[in-house]
Amino acid sequence: MTIQLATPVKKVPCSDCDNCARRRAVPPENSRQLAKQLVQELQDQICQGLEEIDGEAKFQHDNWQRPGGGGGQSRVIRNGRVFEQGGVNFSEVWGKSLPPAIVTQMPKAKGHEFYATGTSMVLHPRSPYVPTVHLNYRYFEAGPIWWFAGGADLTPYYAFKEDASHFHTTLKQACDRHNKDYYPTFKRWCDEYFYLKHRQEARGIGGIFFDYQSAQGLLYQGQNSEGAAADYSRQVGEVSRSWSELRAFTQSCGEAFLPAYLPIVKARQKLNYGDRQREFQLYRRGRYVEFNLLYDRGTVFGLQTNGRTESILMSLPPLTRWEYQYTPEPGTPEAELTETFLRPQDWAALV
Repeated sequence: MTIQLATPVKKVPCSDCDNCARRRAVPPENSRQLAKQLVQELQDQICQGLEEIDGEAKFQHDNWQRPGGGGGQSRVIRNGRVFEQGGVNFSEVWGKSLPPAIVTQMPKAKGHEFYATGTSMVLHPRSPYVPTVHLNYRYFEAGPIWWFAGGADLTPYYAFKEDASHFHTTLKQACDRHNKDYYPTFKRWCDEYFYLKHRQEARGIGGIFFDYQSAQGLLYQGQNSEGAAADYSRQVGEVSRSWSELRAFTQSCGEAFLPAYLPIVKARQKLNYGDRQREFQLYRRGRYVEFNLLYDRGTVFGLQTNGRTESILMSLPPLTRWEYQYTPEPGTPEAELTETFLRPQDWAALV
């Protein structure tokens, strides 16, 4: 995939650049409240939109408390007209030290108390023609260190190029309002992250994924220094943003979810399907389970911080299956999914 770097804007440094940089690096005094407000509003907006398009099922609200500090609200929708099962969670937790999964990537955070808040969502639709979808946006503080993280990605079971293009284009537009280099970096990062190494295949057609976004640094902060996302990020160089600018960017991405996903649901929800399509959907859901239990960082973080197990594992589908050495028949739509459709592509360029 070839995407040109955005043309950099030449900036003339002011006489007080060091002080400017320090001010931009410091979050506002009410940073935790502002971050919490952001993710709670996203949870409310998304749940309202999903209930409206389902038309039958409503979210069950379940408040919970974390013994080590904090809590949240899980919202689960089940047995709906569109959604077989799904959840949209909010959490706000704090503690004396970060779990190993975070410290490994951010060693400067070691020894500090932490605060984390976020909303996460996974939807498993009933129809095999409506894609599974995932979203997560979150904020962390650990002593003087802070960062925003998140993203959204699509996992279809059957290939509809126009759906992939619409989903990516909508997310790209949200990114471009803030920085033209966000989407090409975070799209590559998403392709890299949602990959089942043991299967050597992508989980879906991606979207955007970002982590450890703070006041100053490279856009890519992942572990694959030789990958496409890292290479693009190095070409861009270090990027300076304020706390408020990153919060606004995260808000734009979160608010882009419903416009990115609901048109796909409307276009596919009434398509007829039979046992063959349903069995293939359940088989591919097995890949989703494998990824979430083996690689998903949100699952690892939640379990390492003694989060609520029911809420952490709500991302798993209600029904799934595994089949020993399953191979789809050549030339079928099922074969097309893994042979061509799930390979990283410049979906936004298809508009």
